[in-house]
Amino acid sequence: MDSIFLITILIVIFALAFDFINGFHDTANAIATSVSTKALKPRHAIILAATMNFVGAMTFTGVAKTITKGIVDPFTLPNGSTVILAALIAAIVWNLVTWYYGIPSSSSHALIGAIAGAAIAAAGFSEIKWGGFLKIIEALIISPILAFAVGFLVYSIIKILFKNNNLTKTNKQFRTIQIATAALQSYSHGTNDAQKAMGIITLALMTNGFTKSDDIQLWVQLSCAIAMGLGTSIGGWKIIKTVGGKIMKIRPVNGVAADLTGAAIIFGATLIHLPVSTTHVISSSILGVGSAHRIKGVKWGTAKRMVITWFITLPISATLAGLIYFILNLFM
Repeated sequence: MDSIFLITILIVIFALAFDFINGFHDTANAIATSVSTKALKPRHAIILAATMNFVGAMTFTGVAKTITKGIVDPFTLPNGSTVILAALIAAIVWNLVTWYYGIPSSSSHALIGAIAGAAIAAAGFSEIKWGGFLKIIEALIISPILAFAVGFLVYSIIKILFKNNNLTKTNKQFRTIQIATAALQSYSHGTNDAQKAMGIITLALMTNGFTKSDDIQLWVQLSCAIAMGLGTSIGGWKIIKTVGGKIMKIRPVNGVAADLTGAAIIFGATLIHLPVSTTHVISSSILGVGSAHRIKGVKWGTAKRMVITWFITLPISATLAGLIYFILNLFM
């Protein structure tokens, strides 16, 4: 069997593995608030998230095309298969490390940093399409800042609107609403995150000459949607505990504000074909809501640890991918 065909199959397997891990690593963020407030039982939350992630993944492909052609040129990338495989392995390793320690880290940062690191190791800095790469980085930086600000604003408005209401009754009402907002946030997650693996698989198909178009084939879209849905069904309890309780004590009204904010920012990024970190967006929206609720109620130590992880993910994944590329290149 042709070696190019075999390595392409290997890349597809690793890309689906990345998507599966992304399912229980990142999707936990989407349902963390609804689980922590008991708006949904954990099993029901996971079923809801898995279903809505699948639907979201089958709805859009614009972000996938950005990943396919926005960072490197698939037609001129030297040792393209090795670069892509090294990037996937590095991103998977970093995702598993941060998941093990319960740190809400960004799968998007890990994957994009890994692609850049492996490409630089293969052909130097000139191989990076800096215009597209920096546009993606800008989106990754701006989106959590925007999420914090919008979360603060949304909760401030809710506080004004419901200031004269009975707190217990209000929370009971918002607990019901939170089922819908959790579904909305899971859907938005699927529209953005599942597309990253779709983009990687399409990048491999183009690099190895199996397609000349960046259109996402149906089998690619369907397999990535299924992989993320299955990953979501496993759950991500360590991440849920961090996002759902270690940032602030979340009540239903806080959860609704955070969910609406996260879904709006993520879906907005999907519409303009930019990959963002759902982890960063959702965590930042909770921080914004918490600051509007009671700034002393936010556990800033946890927030600090998360922010440090966000900053180091890109360079670490890039360095790791570069090292893995050199190792793989000895055997491929």
